[in-house]
Amino acid sequence: MSDAIAYATIRELGARYRKRELSPVEVTRALLARIEKLDPALHAFVTLTPDRALADARAAEDALRRGDERPLLGIPVGHKDIYLTKGIRTTGGSALFADWVPDSDSTVGRRWQDAGTVLLGKLITHEFAFGLQFPGHRFQPARNPWNLEHIPGGSSSGSGAALAAGLLHGATGSDTGGSIRGPAAFCGITGLKPTYGRVSRYGLVAFGSSLYQIGVFGRSVHDAARVLSVISGRDPRDATCEDRDPLRLPTVPESLQGFVIGLPREYFPPELDPAVRRACDRAVRHLKDLGAAVREVSLPHTPYAVPTYYVIAPAEASSILARYDGVRYGPRFDGHADLRSLYRTTRGQGFGPEVRRRILVGTYVLSSGYYDAYYRRAQQMRSLIA
Repeated sequence: MSDAIAYATIRELGARYRKRELSPVEVTRALLARIEKLDPALHAFVTLTPDRALADARAAEDALRRGDERPLLGIPVGHKDIYLTKGIRTTGGSALFADWVPDSDSTVGRRWQDAGTVLLGKLITHEFAFGLQFPGHRFQPARNPWNLEHIPGGSSSGSGAALAAGLLHGATGSDTGGSIRGPAAFCGITGLKPTYGRVSRYGLVAFGSSLYQIGVFGRSVHDAARVLSVISGRDPRDATCEDRDPLRLPTVPESLQGFVIGLPREYFPPELDPAVRRACDRAVRHLKDLGAAVREVSLPHTPYAVPTYYVIAPAEASSILARYDGVRYGPRFDGHADLRSLYRTTRGQGFGPEVRRRILVGTYVLSSGYYDAYYRRAQQMRSLIA
């Protein structure tokens, strides 16, 4: 299979399928061979599912012969390894779940399967999708395919690296503080974090419920929209999911006449890397050439966004991860003599250093003496930012 097919968009691949120029089975086999060749250096996959992939591809081939027109039929994809996959290992990037095999699928996983995708495997993530640190100590961190000495971005690192390397054609991610947007930018692909509640979060290994949002990676804006049209929409199993129909797949406009693009001046400080500024300037010129109006705007509370995040996110993490105590959820590690040592052993061996740090910070800001000074104030600032 040529690089042109490996780097094709979903729309291009679907067109080749319908013209009978390619079959899902031959594309799947070629990608599995490509993964075997390239992934030992990239570490994008944590679990590869060749038998499942070929079965999915054969089913897609049969459906195409019957004239099936589903938008993702036969498309090779991968899930960030926080999505529950029935019968397939789901680690959450943590040693705590290194060998866990769920007995159910996430809503997004089920919708992708119903859409006829070909699941190649699970993609590496930072532990519990916290970002900015290596995965749990049982896993190798992903590498950027453009330069193996560079990182591929935030916690959806495996998704970004795999798509940029042409190992698959679509991937899921999740974004709490940039974990889709970062890998998309670092790896040169399209990433989309939808509005909170647009996509069901049911069946995710989560850490920050009020901030966490599912999103997608593709080779183009159209690919991202195509995937979002399949996974969005109401879900009775997720109380935070909006009661709305799935996104309708848009037609690509010939021009951006009538669109207004805002450029927040706070996002372009004097210390911004000159190469980044030049890239943004090129994008602005391109948007103007397509007919869009570009205006400078101000988001004056931008400097408070990161401090606010680093109060709210650890607070929610400390609350959510408290369930993993070796009693009711997760594995139980050896070497405990009483309940206190059971907790200590399970969390000490199961959680990585970044997870432990965030739990400690979160517990501190939620404690009775500091709740009003930190957590309540952060929530007020969050409302102000919004």
